[in-house]
Amino acid sequence: MTVEMQEGKPSDAQAAEIAEPLPFPFNQRTFCRYEPIEKRIEEARVLVVDNLLRDEGDLSEVARKDWGQEVLTHLKRERQIASLAMQNIVSNVGRLVKQPHSRIVHITALDDAIQDFKPDAIVLSGTLRDFDYYKPEILDEFTSFVHATRTPVLGICGGHQLIGLSFGARVITLDSQEQQERRDNRLTEYQYRFVRIIDPEDPIFEAIDNPQSGIWQDYTKEARILRVWQNHSLQLDRVPEDFKLLATSYLCKNQMMVKRSDDQLIYSVQFQLEKSFEDWSQSRTRWEHPNESRDGRILFENFLRLALELRLRNRER
Repeated sequence: MTVEMQEGKPSDAQAAEIAEPLPFPFNQRTFCRYEPIEKRIEEARVLVVDNLLRDEGDLSEVARKDWGQEVLTHLKRERQIASLAMQNIVSNVGRLVKQPHSRIVHITALDDAIQDFKPDAIVLSGTLRDFDYYKPEILDEFTSFVHATRTPVLGICGGHQLIGLSFGARVITLDSQEQQERRDNRLTEYQYRFVRIIDPEDPIFEAIDNPQSGIWQDYTKEARILRVWQNHSLQLDRVPEDFKLLATSYLCKNQMMVKRSDDQLIYSVQFQLEKSFEDWSQSRTRWEHPNESRDGRILFENFLRLALELRLRNRER
């Protein structure tokens, strides 16, 4: 026994063990732990919508003027990003559903795909360019579609903005400028960020605050907070009529919203929920997201569950 222990004083090691823990958020671990993903949904038909520009026929006069002779270079980049984004969403559906049926369709071919594929849910991808680069007819046709559809919809990032735009909101930069006023060097919300839940009673948040989750959700139990992947420099200027705000953040007030009127179920999120639950892949030698969160996965799974429940109720009428 040491002299310190004989005098009733703890050793340095013992003192470290009994020291008062750091307060939130400084007590959060900076490393991830493996969490297996269980498939709890039996079957679902999901239509994944490619919202990125496809060819010169999709471009507005603004885009043609700004890009000039680099049009093909920019469109090639759009298609590269689109391929990665669509496959990521399809892959995530496959990781949540035992019998997944997915189809990818461009935003310009939505009506025919709905009639042919008859999806249980629609997922709108993100975008890469400002919306004034899109031919106005594309935006007008989507507006007509999203006002009329009764298939449950989930909009992600640019899809969230597209939904808001279609219901009367404006898309502006994070420092409240018009898109065309600041094309470059924009303020950007990037990497994992905390988002505050406004309406924790909404069913999309079921199991977010789960006492059995242990270390995974300590921050949520502390302050109704989501931890999700962000990558955007634009936002909606307001919550459109008939929508309800569900989550917010410091840089972007409208992080998540829902519409449940007119027999519609439309959820949209500004963050990249489809990039928030990637785990170990045998084709890689590292974690895709070292500080990963499970929140995006739970929201995605809850949306699919709610969509299937609504479709079942509608068929039983």
